[in-house]
Amino acid sequence: MKKIITSLLLLLFLGSFLTSCKKDKNNPPALPPEESMTIDFSNFEPGKKSYKISLTKGVENSNWEFAAMVAGYFRTVIAGTLAVPVYSFQKATGETPVYIEDKTWQWSYTTSLLGKTYKARLTGQIRTNDVLWKMYITGEGTGGFPEFLWFEGTSRSDGTGGQWVLNHSVQFKEPLLQIDWTTNGNAIGVIKYTYVRALNDNREADPFKTSSIEYGKKTGTFDSYYSILYFNGLAISEMNVEWNSATRNGKVKSLSNFGDSNWHCWNGNLVNVICP
Repeated sequence: MKKIITSLLLLLFLGSFLTSCKKDKNNPPALPPEESMTIDFSNFEPGKKSYKISLTKGVENSNWEFAAMVAGYFRTVIAGTLAVPVYSFQKATGETPVYIEDKTWQWSYTTSLLGKTYKARLTGQIRTNDVLWKMYITGEGTGGFPEFLWFEGTSRSDGTGGQWVLNHSVQFKEPLLQIDWTTNGNAIGVIKYTYVRALNDNREADPFKTSSIEYGKKTGTFDSYYSILYFNGLAISEMNVEWNSATRNGKVKSLSNFGDSNWHCWNGNLVNVICP
């Protein structure tokens, strides 16, 4: 009889333990949207085949060019310096995570970019009000490097927003770019890049620190916008850009560049026009 009672108690204990583990495990956290890392620069990409415009000699498109030049700096940071971690994060969507410990799930996979292979390990730890994300990257083959934490961030439990902090590189394991994002329904509402690197590669004060670009959608004729703080060669300056995502006409405003606080416009062919 004593053996039976002992066995029953053991079964009850094991059942309780397994139930507790299962409850602790739950389901993996939902990955933040791929777009939480990428601003839409499609209206300001010189040389893009579908956007090439044939300008008559002497026709000015300096207003659009100025907006494209400043926005292009931030596009280069995310598409150049940080291409590997951003691309690796985007590839996580098609992978299946495994539970490892302490309400933490892990996505492990191999990815290739520009002929080089990388091992990615993304972890997501479910916390009280958010999820803590960490992405570790290992470079393989020629020019490879040992695993290091390339970026980390948080996303709200309800999926309405979050923040990423991306480090510069394996050589400079220090914050380079902070990305803050929110959602509007099923789409990204506002996304903002802030350059946070304190020292450049020469270990001198980085003049681009605190520069930023915010992208969002709005109502009205100009349905898209950038709010930008950029380094003009001397100091951080303000700049605003608004455009129509369908017709491509838009306007830009920058006191340090134009010497006034007026809007300077371009039409659907990117040609300078008088603002209405």
